[in-house]
Amino acid sequence: METRSYGECRCCLAKGKHRDITKEYYVNGIREVIIDNFMECFNLFLSTNVQLSTLICSSCVLRLRDACSFRNLVVNTERKLLDALTDSEQKQTVFVNVAAGLASDDYNLHEEVDIKMEPVEEVKEELQDNEYYDIDVELDDADSIDYHIKDHARDKRNGRDSLVDGEAEILARFDPKSLRPLPTRLTLANTCPDYVKHLNLLKGTMVMPNMIKKLLKENEKKKLELSGNVYITEKVAQVINAATLIELSNMTPFKSRGRNGFLCFYCPNVFDKGSKLREHTLEHDKTETRKILKTYVTESLIVNADITNLKCTICDEALPSLGELRTHLIKHHKKEIYTEFTDRTIPFKLSDNNQFECQICACSFVTFGGIERHMNVHFRNYICKDCGTGFVTKARLKVHYYNSHVGGAFPCEMCGKTFGTQLKHKNHVDSVHKMVKRFKCNKCPERFTEYVYRQRHLVEVHGVPRISYKCNVCEKSFSRRYNLSTHMKRDHLEERDFQCDLCTYTCFSSKQLSMHMVKHNGDRIFECSVCKKSYARKKTLSEHMKIHNNDRRFSCAVCGQAFVQKCSLKGHMKTHHIEYSLS
Repeated sequence: METRSYGECRCCLAKGKHRDITKEYYVNGIREVIIDNFMECFNLFLSTNVQLSTLICSSCVLRLRDACSFRNLVVNTERKLLDALTDSEQKQTVFVNVAAGLASDDYNLHEEVDIKMEPVEEVKEELQDNEYYDIDVELDDADSIDYHIKDHARDKRNGRDSLVDGEAEILARFDPKSLRPLPTRLTLANTCPDYVKHLNLLKGTMVMPNMIKKLLKENEKKKLELSGNVYITEKVAQVINAATLIELSNMTPFKSRGRNGFLCFYCPNVFDKGSKLREHTLEHDKTETRKILKTYVTESLIVNADITNLKCTICDEALPSLGELRTHLIKHHKKEIYTEFTDRTIPFKLSDNNQFECQICACSFVTFGGIERHMNVHFRNYICKDCGTGFVTKARLKVHYYNSHVGGAFPCEMCGKTFGTQLKHKNHVDSVHKMVKRFKCNKCPERFTEYVYRQRHLVEVHGVPRISYKCNVCEKSFSRRYNLSTHMKRDHLEERDFQCDLCTYTCFSSKQLSMHMVKHNGDRIFECSVCKKSYARKKTLSEHMKIHNNDRRFSCAVCGQAFVQKCSLKGHMKTHHIEYSLS
């Protein structure tokens, strides 16, 4: 079984359960060590320092494998080309009967030919006197006679008076019998009569660049009319890709999950369990898929697909993932899928116990909304230019950019708080001041102002199991995944990104830094209305007010004496009950 560890990816910093780059894995029976692949492909040695992560996510592994495959392809092709070049250079030279003055192209290369060797000067004089070989070349030695005679004899036969630089070397690679002679003015009428007609029509005409440009445009227009649409739009490609995968497999498409359950892709029916959704989808005709997909807007086109027990319906072969299905349809069934466009079909496995596991990195999620947001990590079709966050659709990217990066000051008229975006300002006013109850219980008419209150109501009233996100390190559990993520960063990863400008103090959040800065600023703006003492923090003033209210909530378990502050109780225990304080 393949073991994975939780942490950051060494390449893209994505968090999850990843492979170790220093360990060996077997992929289709082939041994793979990821750190060696980096060295072989990019000549890049990754440090194995204990303070650095040695994990790599599945997405980066796939990209590395593609790079290694491409490198191996280039290396193998280069080797074949060099071998072919070496073979052509070692090819046996055609013999020439110098005494007869004829090129022996018709000789058998495996037979010996008697060559009468004569002094170079005598051969040169004989060749120059021969009308058939009307050449004027310098022959340095007897070994070059064969080449020059053969070269110029072929030129005479083909109607070519001379060769350009490098042409002879190219021609020497091919069999002379297989080369067709180049057309001449005499043979052009038979080779390309239409071209000769055009030449005759252009006699005496001055051809300008604009004329050629106009002809090229007209020719391109005719080609488009004959061949139809050469280019395909992004939406059409995505519709074809999604429809091909759905129609040729047993996957179950669905729109999303609402409060009441999973919404059928073909009709408005909603199902609370994945098994019921799969049974219902079999009643629909999959030929309706393309028609439905065309109604989507390009920016928000996305298809959620349940790939439980995924199979190809053409050959009934079981496939482990959506990517394997796509490759299978292209290679084995020659189906047209436009791989140059982004993926819009997102794989899920719907279970009846409402446990959701990512089909790419194996991370588990309690809610469907959590895994749906998580899939943006794997399908980074659109990247935010400001923070680098990826999203499946352009519509999601726009919402993120509007909510996170559109700056501004939006003060609340009722309490004076200022918010960075208009959406945050609206949510604050609705939930705090207007008490708008946006979250409705899906089992009764009750409504709530916050998501947490609704979950508490479901647990206490309707007996729904409490949502719990457990930490893999210390076994703590949280009601929100955001709280678990914060806990991991603050307590286990020990992130301290906020630093005081006046001292060496570092902390996890901006709120902690603001509380710390009170020590340096020293502004005591919170004053006690009873004794006129002032404090820098409102919390400290609240603690002080307990003295005036005689709020003695901290009592000693040994003698019963009560104290206003917890620190006073601790001091009392150390002074009067030291034996209990040590235990």
